Amino acid sequence: MIKENEIVSLMQEEAYKPMSYKELEKHFGIGSANEFKDFIKMLNQLEESGHIVRSPNDRYGVPERMNLVRGKLQAHAKGFAFLIPEDREHPDVYINAHDLNTAMNGDIVFVKVTSRSQGGGRLEGEVVRVITRANSQIVGVFQSQDTYAFVIADDKRVTRDIFIPQHAFMGAVSGQKVVVKIVNYPEGRSAAEGEVIEILGHKDDPGVDILAIIRKHQLPEAFQPEVLAEAEAAPDSITEEEIIGQGRRDLRAKTIVTIDGEDAKDLDDAVNVELLDNGNVRLGVHIADVSYYVREGTALDIEAYNRGCSVYLTDRVIPMLPHRLSNGICSLNPQVDRLTMSCEMEFDADLKVVNHEIFTSVIKTKERMTYTNVRKLLTGEAEPEIVEKYAYLMEDFKRMEELAARLRSRRMKRGAIDFDFEESKILVDADGKPTDIVKRERSVAEMMIEEFMLAANETVAEHFSWLKVPFLYRVHEDPDSEKLMNFMEFVTTFGYAMRGGKGGAIHARSLQALLEDIKGTPEETVISKVMLRSMKQAKYDAQSLGHFGLAAEFYSHFTSPIRRYPDLVIHRVIREVLENGGTLPDKRHDYLASRMNDIAQQSSERERVAVDAERDTEALKKAQYMLDKVGEEFEGIISSVTGFGMFIELDNTVEGLIRLSDLTDDYYNHHEKQHALIGERTSKIYRLGDSIKVRVARVSMEDHTIDFELLDMKPRKEGAFNRGGGGGGKFKGAGGFKGFRGKSDNGRSGRPEKGKGGTNGRPEKGKGGYKGKGGFAKAQPVVGQGGTANQTTGNPGTRGDSGTGQGKKRGRGDNGAARRIEMAAPGAAEGAVGTEGAAGTERGRRRSRGKGGQGQGQKRAEGFAGSGDGKAENIAGIGTGEGQGGAFQGNSAGQGKSRRGKGGSKPWSDKREKGGKIGEGGSLRQRLQSVGAGRTDSGVGQGGERGRGVSLGGEAQAGGGGSAASERSGMDWASGVNALAKGGRRRSDDGDGSKKRRR
Repeated sequence: MIKENEIVSLMQEEAYKPMSYKELEKHFGIGSANEFKDFIKMLNQLEESGHIVRSPNDRYGVPERMNLVRGKLQAHAKGFAFLIPEDREHPDVYINAHDLNTAMNGDIVFVKVTSRSQGGGRLEGEVVRVITRANSQIVGVFQSQDTYAFVIADDKRVTRDIFIPQHAFMGAVSGQKVVVKIVNYPEGRSAAEGEVIEILGHKDDPGVDILAIIRKHQLPEAFQPEVLAEAEAAPDSITEEEIIGQGRRDLRAKTIVTIDGEDAKDLDDAVNVELLDNGNVRLGVHIADVSYYVREGTALDIEAYNRGCSVYLTDRVIPMLPHRLSNGICSLNPQVDRLTMSCEMEFDADLKVVNHEIFTSVIKTKERMTYTNVRKLLTGEAEPEIVEKYAYLMEDFKRMEELAARLRSRRMKRGAIDFDFEESKILVDADGKPTDIVKRERSVAEMMIEEFMLAANETVAEHFSWLKVPFLYRVHEDPDSEKLMNFMEFVTTFGYAMRGGKGGAIHARSLQALLEDIKGTPEETVISKVMLRSMKQAKYDAQSLGHFGLAAEFYSHFTSPIRRYPDLVIHRVIREVLENGGTLPDKRHDYLASRMNDIAQQSSERERVAVDAERDTEALKKAQYMLDKVGEEFEGIISSVTGFGMFIELDNTVEGLIRLSDLTDDYYNHHEKQHALIGERTSKIYRLGDSIKVRVARVSMEDHTIDFELLDMKPRKEGAFNRGGGGGGKFKGAGGFKGFRGKSDNGRSGRPEKGKGGTNGRPEKGKGGYKGKGGFAKAQPVVGQGGTANQTTGNPGTRGDSGTGQGKKRGRGDNGAARRIEMAAPGAAEGAVGTEGAAGTERGRRRSRGKGGQGQGQKRAEGFAGSGDGKAENIAGIGTGEGQGGAFQGNSAGQGKSRRGKGGSKPWSDKREKGGKIGEGGSLRQRLQSVGAGRTDSGVGQGGERGRGVSLGGEAQAGGGGSAASERSGMDWASGVNALAKGGRRRSDDGDGSKKRRR
């Protein structure tokens, strides 16, 4: 019978040409009907799993030979995404928001590379097939619109709301946190459609916030009945028959203790140190033998594999194993017999491991010690009763302290990197409300246990690597050379220098030396964090690739089988090797070897999910803690500098953002390599690591973010110029725009003529251009044959895409003349509707080419055109205007009148029928026409944010939005709402300012 790997191997051969199933059948010599049936089934399975691909002409090949890249999609909150290829050597691929083709964050997909930058740098591509869906459920806030609803996802990487038809509400009401099952995935401009499957409670109810995070990351809380049944079957105690029958080494007479935090309940490691007769020291690390109770293939094992690890949230733990095991028979509680896996290491005077043993054992710990008590005993701070109680252990603790210090010194000398970050612990009350944030202490006791665990992990990894048996290793690959070079350049700004090795490579020893140099300096935390960001993530692997951060050639995770699945797996391998005299039977060897890669990948992925959930919970609780501290002042350091502001970390580890728009005393440029913001006029510098005093300005419980403001920063004056400002403010100067010269044909100062010249927002050019000494004293919208100044319908073939950008941006059409304009009010954005331009992303004075700019906050669409020396601008006034192309509502600097053109009708708000308000962007009929007939479509987002126009069929887009005039047609209501909803209600921009691809 043919095997799957034979098919894949054939297709990977250099000479292979894609074959049809008949040609493959002939190649493999398949004869009987049953063989053919199995063969076709195997082809289908390989295709579904993504190992092979079927082309449009029904020929099969492997993805890499068919210009496809397989990997995991990593979406961004702005809509675009990156493909993280499974092939480590392949660079990441950028995916435009319009090329995702139903894929969502975390999906395993095939991507076709469509372009690459000069020099073979950045790759761009499009998703051609989703192999595995990562998102079957979405958690978010339910918002009802009577006959339909939207769910706004908590995960900002889900950039469009989930449409919910009325029959799928399941009783949910606005404001509730719900779990939605996705029925139809997003495609093109259509949003995803779902149904409510669980109501968590109102978003402000106690406990709902943590529950929402648990559901968001799909963390399993309750164990299945069969899992609990297996756990309940585990014994409460150990019998002598078990110990003798398994040939375990009896260590119950030794002085072995556990040392953990005060609130720890799953005690999975214990230690002892002995002074031998030859003067050497023996370190014993004894780990709970969980593998004895969790056997391979059982319900307990499958559940542990799926969970991957325990997850530690602020006020609860989601365990990998039921408490019956983790807190019971597997926990190394004091004065009871427990089964363990032991690693004993003998160190000589030079701290070289001269002998080691790994074996199964039974222990009885003497005491359940805490980090606090051990620290107090070693530093002489312990109370008399504690000193008296543990007097018989003092010699052991002193010996442990000495050994740990020497082990750490040896590790530092070989080049291990020791990041000494301050960690925090959030204290909460019975309702989960945070009451305080305290720093976690990393005392001599914590470092002692850390060194002992590291030594055991290295010893076990090296031992089984030399045995060449299937194993799981913890690997940390060398950093990317470009990132390290950038880091080296960065530290020079602080006056530090680093030397590279051969070929410019940097050894971990150089990085550790730098950490020692900055110890105790103000920049210590900042440089440490930038160094950490320049490194790769540690992960699990079936190959021993070394650990850069620890400067270790061999490293594994052996010491926590209660809370980490990889530790449990290698315990099983150790047991089997010990039972088979130091090797494995061939059949078992092959099976384990085939499983290790999958286990490593699953464990790495589950670990990342756990870290993300823990970070989300921490951000939530820190935001809650700071909620009642708005207006209070704190001192912190600049922990990160970006193009949109700088992050400040307070002494209690809370981090918040000072937005660039709130720095009102100057226009600041972001210098990425220097990690600094530098003022153009004042030359004031805000650099990473600087101390700074701030005031808490805002706390968002929706986004779990905190905004700070500088104490000495004055608010921006109304009417003043601001390079980064946006629409909605007044222009400084007597008459608005200054310096428009020339006389217009209609004799109106700075006002374009209504009529044919108004098409596409373009004024008619008169002799000598336009004249009007004061510019626009009052900016007024103009209605031309093609619509209003805010809504431009071009001739067939013209189009105006929306670009995006943050802050204060303007785009212009190719036929527009460039001008420098300073805007007045902060925090808004403007977009100019032009024809055939590129996306605008520049700030302030610099105006970039754009197919209609779009920003955040209030927006104003502007038709800008000029020819020769003639320059003019149409600025929408406050009010509504209606014309053949529709209606608009715009906010402007001037106080313009609204004008009515031909074909206008009452706004939608005046003609509401049952079903309520469809959206703030126009009538149902108008929006449906835009989808079906290629007309322009203006949408308005939440909170005054105006969505970009949607253009289909090659017609021009409108940058503005507002109430539209139209009678409701007699089309089917349900299909109409569905079509409307699938247009997406908000956050519809590309998010990266890039030019959209038209197909």
